[in-house]
Amino acid sequence: MLEAYFDFIRIRFLTMLAYRLNYYTGILIYSLNIGVNYFTWKAIYGQGESLGGFTAAQMTTYVAVSWMARAFYFNNLDREIATDIRDGSIAIQFIRPYNYVFAKMMQGFGEGMFRFLLFMIPGMALAMLLFPVQLPHDPAAWAGFLVMLFFSFLINSQINIITGLLAFFVENNEGLMRMKRVVVDLFSGLIIPISLFPGWLSSILKLLPFQAITYLPGSVFTGRVQGVGIWNVFGIQIIWFAILLIPLFWLYRAARQRLFVQGG
Repeated sequence: MLEAYFDFIRIRFLTMLAYRLNYYTGILIYSLNIGVNYFTWKAIYGQGESLGGFTAAQMTTYVAVSWMARAFYFNNLDREIATDIRDGSIAIQFIRPYNYVFAKMMQGFGEGMFRFLLFMIPGMALAMLLFPVQLPHDPAAWAGFLVMLFFSFLINSQINIITGLLAFFVENNEGLMRMKRVVVDLFSGLIIPISLFPGWLSSILKLLPFQAITYLPGSVFTGRVQGVGIWNVFGIQIIWFAILLIPLFWLYRAARQRLFVQGG
């Protein structure tokens, strides 16, 4: 059975490879996003040296690595699950001899590996050529960031799967999926670092899982979090990963009991 799950990774990777041209254009689009953010923050900083605990150089690096990290952890598992529910194929999926949620996670990881190798790495290289991105010199920062990047994928995928499974109960969760994407991009620190939000809102966001997707790994990569602090922020990711398992498996169990098929 374990080999079957690895096949989900392999098949999704090969499927993405067949449409790799889309991701080459994606590199250019993400680079454009980085450029827009770079010049925006450059204008905001002006002659200032620090803002929200970020120097201008750290902010440039944070913007670049955050967008390219998104290239890895982003997926459409919520939309795939919702589609399976709407067209009724979820009924066939549920009677097959594997765990549907875990299979979806493996498919997402196969897509993530493709994005990491052929989207994130080339995109980061292009960003380094175009903008003054500073790579960390500490091996611990690299190790911490890469491990945390993997957990960013896990946590983001958990949120996507939970959103997708809600289609069992609301029947059409299109609006919910769109809202989720905006909330994750905004409150994870992708668009604005959490330390720049008003104090009361920043305190609330630190109690939510979104910071574990972008803000915490980005803080490690830029050197704002070092030494023992890396273990502390990594612990936050582990805690949220464990917490999100509860609603995920509860929804999955409730969905199996509630299953009904729309259409013919």
